[in-house]
Parts: sequence; C-alpha cells; structure tokens
Amino acid sequence: MLLFTGGTVVTMDPRIGDLKRGDVLVRGDRIAAVGPDLRSHPEAAGATVINTAGRIVSPGFVDTHRHAWQAQLRRSIPDVTDLGEYVMSTLARVAPAYTPHDMYVGTRLAALTALDAGITTMLDFSHNSRTAAHSDAAIQALVDTGIRGVHASMGPHFGDWDRQWPGDLERLRGAYHGVNEGLVTLRLAALATDEIAGPALAYGPELAAVARDLGLGVSIDAVFGAPSSAAILRWAADGLLDPGLTLIHATGLTPDAWRAMGDDGVTVSLAPTSDAQIGLETAVPAIEEALAAGIRPGLSIDVEVALASDMFTQMRALHAIQRMRAVNAAYGTDVVPYRITTRDVLDFATLQGARTNGLGDVTGSLTPGKQADLLVVRADDINTMPLNDAVGTLVLGADPRNIETVVVAGRIRKADGRLVDVDLDELRREVTASRDAILKAVASE
Repeated sequence: MLLFTGGTVVTMDPRIGDLKRGDVLVRGDRIAAVGPDLRSHPEAAGATVINTAGRIVSPGFVDTHRHAWQAQLRRSIPDVTDLGEYVMSTLARVAPAYTPHDMYVGTRLAALTALDAGITTMLDFSHNSRTAAHSDAAIQALVDTGIRGVHASMGPHFGDWDRQWPGDLERLRGAYHGVNEGLVTLRLAALATDEIAGPALAYGPELAAVARDLGLGVSIDAVFGAPSSAAILRWAADGLLDPGLTLIHATGLTPDAWRAMGDDGVTVSLAPTSDAQIGLETAVPAIEEALAAGIRPGLSIDVEVALASDMFTQMRALHAIQRMRAVNAAYGTDVVPYRITTRDVLDFATLQGARTNGLGDVTGSLTPGKQADLLVVRADDINTMPLNDAVGTLVLGADPRNIETVVVAGRIRKADGRLVDVDLDELRREVTASRDAILKAVASE
C-alpha cells in the first residue's frame, strides 16, 4: 500500500474533481481511494506514506503515437523541411540498417525518456518490423522499462524485410498481449493510403479483417488531405470506422470526412509539434475540426529525430496554436472566439489519450479502481512556485525536472527525481554504440 498525502490532487475525473489538499491511496496496482484526508482510512494502516505537501499529484501522461525505434537518432534532422525529407532520410535510408538489437536500444531509450518526463503510457508505432526478431526486441524493451506500453505493429516502408507482417501478429498477440502483468498490449498499425509505401501497408478490408479476427484495435498514421479523406469515406461505406480505430494527424481533411469520423466514433491522435514544425499538409493541428466533430483527441510525440520528447511541449504547442487560430479568425469582427483551456489540453494528454489507446477504462485519471499510474510534481521549485492553479502549473509551468515521482501500476519508476534501477552510464554507452553502428552501416552503402 502507498499513501500519497497532503498535496494538491488533480484527478481528471469530473465526478471527483480537484482537491486543494488531498490524498491518494494505492493498493497493489490500483487506486483504492481518493479523498481530502485518507490517513484514517481502514486500508491506510501500514501503508508506505509519501508526503506530497507542496506538490501536485496527477494522472500520468499518455502518448498516443511515437516511433520509438528512432530514439538513438533523436534530433538528427532538427530542421527537416517536409514529410518527404523525413521519409527518405529516416525510413528509406536509415531504417534498413537497424538490427533487432538497435530496435531494442531505441525503443528502450524512448520508453525511459517517456517515464522520466511523466508519460506512463506510450503507444509505440513500430513500423520497422523487418523480422519477427525486430518485433520481439521492440516489445521486450517495453517490458524491461516497466512502462504501460502499446506495441502497434506495422511492416517497414522500404528496404528488404521478411514480409512476416501482418501474419506475425497472431504470434505476437499470443506471446505478448497482456504480458508484464497486463502492462503491454498490442494494436495493428497501418497507413491511411498507398501513396508513401504502396498498398501492402494501407488500411482497408483485408487489414480490418486481421484486426477483427485477433481482437485488436487499429492505429492509422499519415492521415492527411484529400486522399485520406476519400479513404475515410470508403471505410465508412464499408463499415470499417468504429471506436477501435485511431486516426493519427488528421490534417487537411474534408468536412465530409470529419462528419463520418464523428458519426462513427473513431478516436484521433494529434501530433501538435509534428504537424506545425515538419509542415504536414496544412501544418495546423486539427483541434478545432476534431472538437467540432465531437471528438476529444489524444496527443502524441511522433518522431524524435526532429521533435521534442515530452508531453509538456505538446500541450503548450496545442494550447497556443488553437488560441492563436481562434483569435486570429475573429479579429476585426464581433465574434467571440472559442479558446481551449489548460484543463482541455491536460484532458487530451491524460484521459483522452488513454481512451485513444483503447485504455480508457484502465488509466488516464485518478479514479478508484483504475490502475495506479500517477505523477508527483514539485510545485515549489523555482519555475513552479508559488502554486496558484494546479492545472495551469502542470500545463504551462512544469517540465520534466519538476517530476519527483512516477508510478506505473502501483510501482515506482522514478523517485526523488531519478529513474529507478537505470544505469545511465551503461545506457549512454549502449545508445551511443548503437547509433554509431547504424550510421556506419548507412555510410558504407
């Protein structure tokens, strides 16, 4: 038992609300109770007490889409000009050089970085599965870090590979779905259209049947513009749109496509910095379009080769971009702009992210009965003091250095501001060696 006591509690559960001074009681891997003072709770006797005075206790963040295998090449193309440059440099040139060990190293680094930054759940859109061993290595990395990991499996865009996907999904599901005491789950990953990598990776009736037969959710990347809009309408006509389907990016879609998405209850993963910085289709994160369709999206990191690694950046970028768009559109008129709030973006980064990953009943809020995935964030540091508004502090003031404790399924993964049981010197050596080997292999081609 763990008792987090004396801090400000942001539950993200609208039925419970926020507690200016509150406690969270954890039994095993689950939240047992949330309340103003649980020190006299019958189950609190004998619990390990963690004093959270001067701190904020909140749900862990949920990343709905990250290509984790690329982490040892993070920020290698920081000024990438467009999607084509990323595709050709990273997916066509670098990805074929990855060994299963490189997959493990990159995915482990990404997962540990996520944990350090308060992301307790990460969907790894693993699209470099050249062999069954590549997939196994990526999933093992999720297991070894202790993150709540969603392995979304897809075949590579370019280069030689065993063509074992999607057939290998049945083996992966049997071997890994629900392993590590339920922390690891699987999804099928695909692209929206055949423009980038051909028809084998494009979602349609065949891949939908694979996912249905295996009982897996589906995450679809590169959902952009008119071609993806046409694909969405075809999927709607074929009965392939449903709440188990996540559409990633969703920039530049037509109103008809958004109506179909809203009508059929699909989920959406926005990548605010990816859309804006790389310039994907319109380059504008589709937050207003999603909300107008009745869809509250999750948020994602996307590619660390060009982007930031943490959820604070995503929340702030989306908050600023949407409010800029709203005020700009109303400028010079009598229209009162609708502006999203800091609570909206924290909801996207927690509860809605969990729902987008198919885990809405499992995590995303500090709700009794849910898994104990939570953060303790110092609110008396130089950049967070004094605490006036807890949600505003989480979204606009805090960053990874303020995260004191990270808990996943009741297990402490970061304590006193440091990851638990991680040898950073050894990690540094392994990551550097993997990067150097990859770059050497690429240079020799």
